Amino acid sequence: MAISFTVTNKLKNGRARLGLLHTPHGTVETPVFMPVGTQATVKTMTPEEVWNVGGRLILSNTYHLYLRPGQELVRESGGLHRFMNWSGPILTDSGGFQVFSLGPLRKVSEEGVTFRSHIDGSEHFFSPEKAMEIQMALGSDIAMAFDECAPYPCSYEYALEALDRTSRWAERCLAVHRLEEQGVFGIVQGGVFPDLRKKSASEIVSLNFSGYAIGGLSVGEPKELMYEMLDYTVPFLPEEKPRYLMGVGSPDCLVEGVLRGIDMFDCVLPTRLARNGTVFTRRGKLVVRNAGNARDLTPLDPECSCYVCRNYSRAYVRHLIKAGEVLGIRLTTIHNLYFILGLMKELREAVREGKIVEYRDKFMEKYHSG
Repeated sequence: MAISFTVTNKLKNGRARLGLLHTPHGTVETPVFMPVGTQATVKTMTPEEVWNVGGRLILSNTYHLYLRPGQELVRESGGLHRFMNWSGPILTDSGGFQVFSLGPLRKVSEEGVTFRSHIDGSEHFFSPEKAMEIQMALGSDIAMAFDECAPYPCSYEYALEALDRTSRWAERCLAVHRLEEQGVFGIVQGGVFPDLRKKSASEIVSLNFSGYAIGGLSVGEPKELMYEMLDYTVPFLPEEKPRYLMGVGSPDCLVEGVLRGIDMFDCVLPTRLARNGTVFTRRGKLVVRNAGNARDLTPLDPECSCYVCRNYSRAYVRHLIKAGEVLGIRLTTIHNLYFILGLMKELREAVREGKIVEYRDKFMEKYHSG
């Protein structure tokens, strides 16, 4: 298989673990956070900058790259790695979440989803086969099966229908996948219904994917409910395969996810917040653009050693943002990714030392104190 996974350390009492994710473009230590490069770029940053802040595995999106510049141009360019000059591993989301988030702009059938582009309103069609065809053209290390992500809240009947369709589509994805250098992950759905999560996990695991994602969470439900679903779902996933929690990137959720045995995470939150002038600190989020920072000459986070915190003040970064200077959101993005990727490194060390619960308690106390 193109993708393999080795568990290198596991808590005796608990599910948190360390692992090595082996891909055609390198081995990645887990638990890992994947910066999101939706359109073949982590917004405002060069690939070298992403690597320098600790990024080792990034995510790009099938839906967006299909719309522009088109998968054939990427294929002609030598694949996504060469196209965007990224030498590390890449995971591509199937586009399922983006398509289903279009609401009235899409229509679901057993064959697939007809939708209208959010860019120009043109009509398109995604089937499981089409989603795999695009991802094979992109040449990512890990492709995701095409799934139906049920919204929150939704009825039990709706969640069951989406789950069953996801299972059928997963089989169709595997049936057409032909790229030996690419692994494929299946996605467990089921909403917030424990019996549906168990059913979905059983059906998806039986197909023997390279890894397993937990989808349909972090879509508006309370965090405690998400943690409850993770506690219930993770035991039904195989120990020897990587577990990926989709769309989760807030510091508290990353800590709680690692504690529950999750190996991989992704989210646009760190970069999106940065572009809105908000950064993570050890004492919670800081809205840099607020007037209170206008004359504050301290770093964004006095406890951070990133390039930004070593060289610039809150007052300067705020000035850049208020003046509309691109450097402002570049600096906040560099800081936020450094913070999140540094947090993952600390979490790996806490698991290695068998102190993940103590780390969680200490981190949360300070993070929620600010």
